[in-house]
Amino acid sequence: MTQTVEAVTAVASDAVATAAQDIGAFIRSQRLSAEVSLRQLAERAGVSNPYLSQIERGLRKPSADVLAQIAKGLRVSAEVLYVRAGILEERPASPVRDALIADDSISERQKQMLLEIYESFRKENAAGVDDAAGADPHE
Repeated sequence: MTQTVEAVTAVASDAVATAAQDIGAFIRSQRLSAEVSLRQLAERAGVSNPYLSQIERGLRKPSADVLAQIAKGLRVSAEVLYVRAGILEERPASPVRDALIADDSISERQKQMLLEIYESFRKENAAGVDDAAGADPHE
């Protein structure tokens, strides 16, 4: 039993390390393609240089708040970083979602709230379709 717990713990630990490396490498590639220095991004995101460097090297896994700050500094959607970090599941493309994410006139928080409302309406409508499909037409 102890070996099983240790094996599961080791697998989980490896998964966290891999996710940290993946998000770090992604952040680094986005930073380099934007031609922003590590120091500039750290300043824009409000995090220390050493901490950002550790994130990029996969030594630290940033919180959702730090990812949102980094996304803002990179001028990319926080949702993109959340998906890469494994915090959110990737969703199918949607013109409405894409438009919301691309809109620079609203904050990241406002975008998240609107996306949540939009998704709740879609789920509600899908449930209504399912209910209608299962209803007895003779009732």
